[in-house]
Amino acid sequence: LPALRQLDLSGNALVSLSPQAFGEGGSRLEELALRGALRDHGVLLSLAALLQSGALRNLSRLELADNGLVLLPAGMFTALPTLRQLDLSNNSLVGLQNVSFQGLGQLQSLNLSNNSLSVLWNTTLAQFRSLPTLRHIDLGRNTWVCDCAIEDLVAWLKESDQVEGKEALTCAYPDKMLGKALLKINGSDLNCSMPIDLPSQLQTSYVFLGIVLALIGAIFLLVLYLNRKGIKKWMHNIRDACRDHMEGYHYRYEINADPRLTNLSSNSDV
Repeated sequence: LPALRQLDLSGNALVSLSPQAFGEGGSRLEELALRGALRDHGVLLSLAALLQSGALRNLSRLELADNGLVLLPAGMFTALPTLRQLDLSNNSLVGLQNVSFQGLGQLQSLNLSNNSLSVLWNTTLAQFRSLPTLRHIDLGRNTWVCDCAIEDLVAWLKESDQVEGKEALTCAYPDKMLGKALLKINGSDLNCSMPIDLPSQLQTSYVFLGIVLALIGAIFLLVLYLNRKGIKKWMHNIRDACRDHMEGYHYRYEINADPRLTNLSSNSDV
């Protein structure tokens, strides 16, 4: 089908997707709708492999909504240079850490609404900033967790004009922040302490541990020095006891080895 430009497979319970489904030389397909058709994880992996292979490089619109997706395969969108619209709404996405949007140089619209996103990390926000044509991002109806980790997202929302309806984004957790608008959050609301440099903290801990061990060692040596006579006597007593014990074993061995004493009772007091 060399003239095919739009294909809608939504609502089909796909269980397999052939690598040659869109032709071996690359498809001229521009719009592909797979709403509710990727419930099988194997089909999702097959689609990701197809997209990464460059078989659908001419896509301008890709719809993957309503598929119950939790995580997306890494590098899934790296070979879609002409994609303008990407719909990932109404899934169960919990994070975008392994998702790269770098190859989407012409992306204009990204729909991430109605998922389970709790925070967007700096790596993802930096990718959004780097896409020159991305002007419409929908983040509505996600379960934002308003703790210290959300500070970068809040700062980005306040400075960016890419997010549609950002005034309506609210906290889902914790209970004390429930319903609070993300744009109205400040540092005092999150009660975040000043960040501590982890390497410095570990170095301080090691120094403190070394001081404690040195103090314990010094006390131990002092105790040994004060009790040196008693310890010396105790060691001599142990040495004598061990020597007597070994002599007793040697004496019994000589008796058992003497053929003249084989008729004596083992209970005899020799």
